Amino acid sequence: MSISMEVFMSEKVVVSVDAMGGDNAPEELVKGAVEALNQRDNLFIKLVGDETAIKNELSKYEYKKDMLEIVHTTQIIETGEHPVEAVRSKKDSSMVVGLKQVKNGEADAFVSAGSSGALLVGGQTIVGRLKGIERPPLAPLIPTAKGVSLLIDCGANVDAKPSYLVQFAKVGSIYMENIVGVKNPKIALVNIGAEEEKGNALTKETFQLLKNLPDINFIGNIEARDIPNGDADVIVCDAFVGNVILKLYEGLAGTLLKEIKAGMVSSFRSKIGALLVKPALKKTLKSFNADEYGGAPLLGLKGLVVKTHGNSKSMEVKQSILNAIKFKEQRINEQIKEHISDVHDVKEV
Repeated sequence: MSISMEVFMSEKVVVSVDAMGGDNAPEELVKGAVEALNQRDNLFIKLVGDETAIKNELSKYEYKKDMLEIVHTTQIIETGEHPVEAVRSKKDSSMVVGLKQVKNGEADAFVSAGSSGALLVGGQTIVGRLKGIERPPLAPLIPTAKGVSLLIDCGANVDAKPSYLVQFAKVGSIYMENIVGVKNPKIALVNIGAEEEKGNALTKETFQLLKNLPDINFIGNIEARDIPNGDADVIVCDAFVGNVILKLYEGLAGTLLKEIKAGMVSSFRSKIGALLVKPALKKTLKSFNADEYGGAPLLGLKGLVVKTHGNSKSMEVKQSILNAIKFKEQRINEQIKEHISDVHDVKEV
């Protein structure tokens, strides 16, 4: 029995937020949560962390108090801690409690800027993987000249097998078609050359598997320089490569933005020119701001878990929460589950 999108849009979505995770906690996490709360009528926020610290931040803002709850915890998982040990020993940490809320159905999604390693471990051991998913990948949307592309994996599986990458391609295709709305999305494998025989053992074997997968639109290898052009909708790679691409992307975008701004005020003539191009330039630069796209979902779990950057500001936190609502409303996990029957039925060559 199908349920109309109008029903989903009217349902309350409960998002748990790790108020103590990340470099800018709790200030930016609380601010972003309040901004998201004030933007959506069907959102209920659970701020997880130290109650006193959270209340101090909340006192700065006006918000719908009946749509926000503080869940007090006494522990914090720090970035430098061993992920497995931290998740196992810190049962009352903001991250573990938030993940348990998703597992127990007390929250529809969990958003955290905390330790990536701990979140990945906790996501798999506490929330659990969907049947057929070997390794859930982190999959952020990155800006391109043609809109956005999905970079999968960008931080979850540094040491990957060809079968993992095939699953990333399949799950990424499902995501782009059902969430972003790209019909028959183009899938490409990151490599050092476009030719089929290029690459290391991992990419060569993965290429053959993807080439023979019947229900995805695999267009072959893609070199890093072609990613910003938007030549592919889903960019498949292991997490080591993906994280390098993502960090270079962000660093280069920040540097270019800084240099453009400096050049626009370097002389009287440039200031006049800046006034003329400012509206168009502002729109273009905004589209390449990573904060506008929010965090990356950990795809393939039984519940929604979204990872934001460790240094996230309120804008990215807000957008990550809004994305979590969209994931819930558009049934991303259900979409993956419905199409996953053949994702795990892949034999390595």
